[in-house]
Amino acid sequence: MPHPLIVAENPFARLGGMAEKTVAIVGVGTVGAQIASLAQESGWVVVGIEKDETTAAASAARSGVAVTADIKDVAEASLIIECLPEKHDPKHAVFAEVGGLAAEGAVIVTTATALSVTDLALSSGRPNRVLGLSMPHDPARTHVELVRPDFADADTVETLQAFLSDLGRTATVVRSQPGYIADGLLFGYLNHAVTMYEAGYASRDDIDAAMRYGCGYPIGPLALLDKIGLDTAYDVLDALYASTGKRLHAPAPILKQMIAAGLRGEKTGKGFYDYSGQAAGATADSADAALRDIRSVGVVGTGTMASGIVEVFAKSGYDVVFVARSEAKVAGVQAAVTKSLDKAVAKGKMTEEVRAEVLGRLTGSTEREALGDVDLVVEAIVENLDIKLDLFRDLDRICKPGAILATTTSSLPVVEMAAVTGRPEDVVGMHFFNPAPIMKLVEVVSPVTTAADVTATVVALCKQLGKHPVLCGDRAGFIVNALLFPYLNDAVLLLESHYATAEEIDTVMTKGAGLPLGPFALLDVVGNDVSLAIEQVLHNEFRLPELAPARLLEQVVEAGYLGRKTGRGFRAYR
Repeated sequence: MPHPLIVAENPFARLGGMAEKTVAIVGVGTVGAQIASLAQESGWVVVGIEKDETTAAASAARSGVAVTADIKDVAEASLIIECLPEKHDPKHAVFAEVGGLAAEGAVIVTTATALSVTDLALSSGRPNRVLGLSMPHDPARTHVELVRPDFADADTVETLQAFLSDLGRTATVVRSQPGYIADGLLFGYLNHAVTMYEAGYASRDDIDAAMRYGCGYPIGPLALLDKIGLDTAYDVLDALYASTGKRLHAPAPILKQMIAAGLRGEKTGKGFYDYSGQAAGATADSADAALRDIRSVGVVGTGTMASGIVEVFAKSGYDVVFVARSEAKVAGVQAAVTKSLDKAVAKGKMTEEVRAEVLGRLTGSTEREALGDVDLVVEAIVENLDIKLDLFRDLDRICKPGAILATTTSSLPVVEMAAVTGRPEDVVGMHFFNPAPIMKLVEVVSPVTTAADVTATVVALCKQLGKHPVLCGDRAGFIVNALLFPYLNDAVLLLESHYATAEEIDTVMTKGAGLPLGPFALLDVVGNDVSLAIEQVLHNEFRLPELAPARLLEQVVEAGYLGRKTGRGFRAYR
């Protein structure tokens, strides 16, 4: 477990002389320059060190700090921070050299994230004086990970923590393990997004938009890779794969190709995106196909998602026929929509007149035959394939020719629903996110059977509804769940290993990585039973050992700790 942290009143005073409040930065690249700038602004004397005079001059001009090519200058510093690229041999060579030059009592720090801090400490010859520091990829984030190998002296932590405090940073203290918390969880997700793009499964813009609009992430995975630098990301992934052997950490081949072509991200002006001011790439669009006319919509289902979808269409001016299994269920949907509209009126976001118009567009029924004349049916029933197949057989019989039949499934194969109809070309996935009236994302899922004009019509319809459509193929998890749930599962595995607590993991991923919710807070919101079911679908589809649901997740579900809906999940809520 993480070590307790006690900060000395003045941990630098014991060093005396020139060493006090002097930091040497070995490697003044992106991370090194960031630390050097923060330190200089905080009153520290900064000594930058590069491999040769040419690189030193360039780094000095770029960073605004004094940079030398003489490694012996580390002897002046109480704190030495190595910020070289994530490569084994250069880092170990520098640690071996620095270990013989540093002042007695100096603290030596590595910014390696995928390499072992413990191994680097051993290379230094003074393993009790070495720590690790993982800075967030967004410089605006102020929470870091401070890595303490088991045999590091207590005062080393005090010294580094005091330095971080001067820089306005807080830290979670963790043991030495490749990737630590943030990068250990983050880079598998980023690499998975690259493989999705490389396979042509979804476009660059749609992948990034899916994670921004579907999960509330501040930046999409491919744009984040551009910020990190594709070369830096490749090195981290390569080192992680060497440590973990997970296929999700094996760098996607396209990364090496892009690096070789000079497409390294923001720092070179081009990566997945173009930063030269040229127009951005295309988003979800099917403008070449003629559109079908959609005037009336049917919705099958009575749960939260179905009620939300009914509201979305009615507020956008469509007549909506919704079908439930009983009059009580019909009344329940009507009441849910009315309650939502009443809140909008109370907040001044809707007038009484508009509320009445929206409610006037709703027609409830207990008979599926009421859907016979609608132009589009959206299925939002229980996530059970057999039950959905029965419904689609019935819709095929009931609905008029040319009507589009859409499913809101989040993980089941759309093509199987298409196959039980006599009109597979009219069947499409329309995956809304909960709550549907608020969430902007809709994943438009087109199996090989879907007609081009159906896809185009649904994309145009989503825009009419004020939603952001993204296109993807018919594969388990689509975009969002396929990227999100392996990350969540990895977080459970990290907790299961006793490396960190759920609170510490959530803190690092929110305060450090900038995510709106930590993985365990999110699991408890989604429902651990739902999360387990999605993990099982992903594992069955892709057959990767690392996608097997964590045993701890299975146990939490077996115990009935399903999350907020039961009052207890990874945390207690009562």
